[in-house]
Amino acid sequence: MRRHREIFAAFVCCGLATLNNQTSWGFVMKGLAVCSMALGLAVRVTISVAQVTTSQYDNLRTAATLTETLLTPQSVNLMRFGKLGAFKVDGAVYAQPLFIPSLEIPSKGKHDILFVATEHDSVYAFDANRPNDPPLWHISLLDQKQGATTVPARDVQCPFIQPEVGITSTPVIDLKTGTLYVLARTMIDPMFGSKEYFQHLHALAITTGMEKFDGPKLISASVPGKGAGGEHGQVRFDPLLENPRASLLLVNDTLYLTWASSCDVDPYHGWVMAYDPQTLVQKGVLNVTPDGNQGGIWASDTGPGADTAGNIYVPTGNGTFDASSGGRDYGDSVLKLALQGSSIVVRDYFTPHDQARLSDGDADLGSSGPLLLPDQPGPHRHLLLQPTKGSMIYVIDRDQMGKFRPDGDAIVQRIRMAGGGYGAMAYWNGHVFFACSDDFLRDYAVKNGQLILNRYSNTRFENPGATPSISANGKKDAIVWAIATKTWNGAERPAILFAFDANNVEKPIYASEQNGSRDRAGMTTRFVIPVIANGRVYFGARGEVEVYGLLK
Repeated sequence: MRRHREIFAAFVCCGLATLNNQTSWGFVMKGLAVCSMALGLAVRVTISVAQVTTSQYDNLRTAATLTETLLTPQSVNLMRFGKLGAFKVDGAVYAQPLFIPSLEIPSKGKHDILFVATEHDSVYAFDANRPNDPPLWHISLLDQKQGATTVPARDVQCPFIQPEVGITSTPVIDLKTGTLYVLARTMIDPMFGSKEYFQHLHALAITTGMEKFDGPKLISASVPGKGAGGEHGQVRFDPLLENPRASLLLVNDTLYLTWASSCDVDPYHGWVMAYDPQTLVQKGVLNVTPDGNQGGIWASDTGPGADTAGNIYVPTGNGTFDASSGGRDYGDSVLKLALQGSSIVVRDYFTPHDQARLSDGDADLGSSGPLLLPDQPGPHRHLLLQPTKGSMIYVIDRDQMGKFRPDGDAIVQRIRMAGGGYGAMAYWNGHVFFACSDDFLRDYAVKNGQLILNRYSNTRFENPGATPSISANGKKDAIVWAIATKTWNGAERPAILFAFDANNVEKPIYASEQNGSRDRAGMTTRFVIPVIANGRVYFGARGEVEVYGLLK
């Protein structure tokens, strides 16, 4: 909702301070009225800044905020824009920060809040306008009584997330109940006996960080199948081998979680699980390769998408595929899923005709997250864009995804990229933006259901490329933000924040290394997604979250 509205609401009990951009105005007003009557209170809230409650701003994963008025192509330059500071935290930040404006924190007043989750299994709430300040609240999800710790990188046999694995996937916020949902990994190493590994779903009050709904909920599941790692006709979820990287998704009062692997350490599978957000009861489970192996859902730390009808779109990685011949395995596919009763079902799918070659060559279709375009004119109104590690962009009709055809793909368009796709594309005003590995930021115009290359930058992004975010004031003053991170096997280095005028991406209008002594960022993680809110740019690094904005 982009108009300024003044409303009266009693929100202290549930932590509700603004509107979810996927909640109808009428529904919210009714809920606020109920809260107000129940408490006998009236609290004045001015809605003028968009909130960021999920990865890439919305469930379509457009990666664009359209309410930014302070940051424009004219104001963002080396003289007027730079680093304002950083929020210090206790671990590496891979999860995208989230943002809620004008939230009442008990005994501390109203603040614009930045929520940060770390690999040390901590969650923080900071005043988003006061970098360098201590948190308003900080919660550790490590059970000290049980002696729980994070999971060492050596235990998962993968060096990609160092030195510990805790919270990797981006959380999601439900503003109707004022709840932040977090998926955390832990370990207990007893004095006698073997190590035990756990994954828990936490439901935290956004105002205090306290657990809600009798949380946390232990993650467990099994499905019938003869796939890798199975026993006695059942394939069980393995909390050590299954690595959650893709963000959490909240749609139609259902919370979805997904899993892949750590460095392809077998045996593993792609899993999708659905939970009731207010009881944390598991509602459904899908293993995408129950009779085979792999098919991980990782998407370079972006998120599965959902359309307005509540269909879920999930890309899978290398793995067994036999769905076209009556099987149940969906490696290297884009799945259209829905919760029906207690089952997560595949409504439709797309699998490339050369899936076997892609899988053998480690060319994951699911190395990037999907972008669901807003309704388009022409015969293909509902499009999905899927970049892949195999250097391809697939343009897919969500109403007829094409399934598998060995003689050729039944899709709208295929576009060859210069390198692999690791991340997700961003959409604004009829254009999509992306930087694949070892390539330039590219601007594609969307015309009649086709992507047409419009411009590209003179800035090359090394592996893994960049997942851009866009800030704009409606259809004007758009900026494309992108971050250069470390290569998968390269040396540690600072992140570099770039800003491009969305109408001409040929040259950056700002880069943080233009004045490194003033603006240098912290040491980078990978797959970093910038967040723009209320005139600030935020992104995670090692041991801190960077804050950039207009200089005083």
